[in-house]
Amino acid sequence: MVKKPVGRKLLNGSDTKLKTLKTNRIAIIDLGTNTFNLLIVDKKDNGFDKVYSTKIGVGLGLGGINNRTIAPDAMERGLDAVEQFLKKCHELEVSRIKAFGTSAIRDAQNKTEFLSKLKRQFDLETEVITGNREAQLIYEGVKIGYPFEQPTLIMDIGGGSTEFIYADKSDVIKSASFDIGTARIYQSFKLSDPYSLDDVQEVIAYLEERTHNFFDDIKTDILIGASGSFETFYAILNKADYPENEFEDLDTQKLWKILDDMIHSTFEERMANPYIIPIRKKMAPIAAIKIKWILEKLDIKTLTISPYAMKEGVIELI
Repeated sequence: MVKKPVGRKLLNGSDTKLKTLKTNRIAIIDLGTNTFNLLIVDKKDNGFDKVYSTKIGVGLGLGGINNRTIAPDAMERGLDAVEQFLKKCHELEVSRIKAFGTSAIRDAQNKTEFLSKLKRQFDLETEVITGNREAQLIYEGVKIGYPFEQPTLIMDIGGGSTEFIYADKSDVIKSASFDIGTARIYQSFKLSDPYSLDDVQEVIAYLEERTHNFFDDIKTDILIGASGSFETFYAILNKADYPENEFEDLDTQKLWKILDDMIHSTFEERMANPYIIPIRKKMAPIAAIKIKWILEKLDIKTLTISPYAMKEGVIELI
């Protein structure tokens, strides 16, 4: 497959159309383990206006994440997604692009190959961030719209890692990035369809073992779910797409049933559910187990979904 360097014109200034680009229009590309995300905003002195956003279920971690590699077919899907993103950036006259790689890329022994292809084919520089940096950026994103009236726990469920950030309005109190993402778990166990009780207990034991005693000194009954899977469960519960740019509370009592139903659903049932995006249809029960596990562990009373996460946290840095 021959790739056209659609990003080159946009980034190196060799195209005369560059003169018409909007100097305050920036794009953030999040190269995640399950999904690649594009956010385009007009940056302002006191914030930003969202121009466009989209996501593509790439599955970069499928077929290789537990072997610390990016599989060849996953790499091609990633390159295809980036090409689509850069075409949109060019169409919308973006002036600056910031690309970030997270868990699947940072752990891959062949990440240099993938990063080199992004540079060679699209002239796209990609910053691979640590788990701690990812957690900080998630906090910065959530803080844009959440008041943090008391210390609160943020949870961001990824395909490769899951970040937990215990924070208040001043700063992060403590945080950690654990390699317990849905894609890692999905490829670590032979899970039945639907999941058996033994499957569920095996996943919970895996979560407990890898998070150690992180939660022992966390004193809060408030959980913020950072976009992603939380938006999916909102959509299933309300039979409507998640409202854009809004912080929404989820009724935890009603959520319990949704989570239980998801954990014990068949793949066929998930395939027929229009509110689950394709990349999550295989792994949604794992996300449900993780959310239910945290709700029980901390006796969560209030669950708020944040539409903002890492991508929005990056904006102020550009």
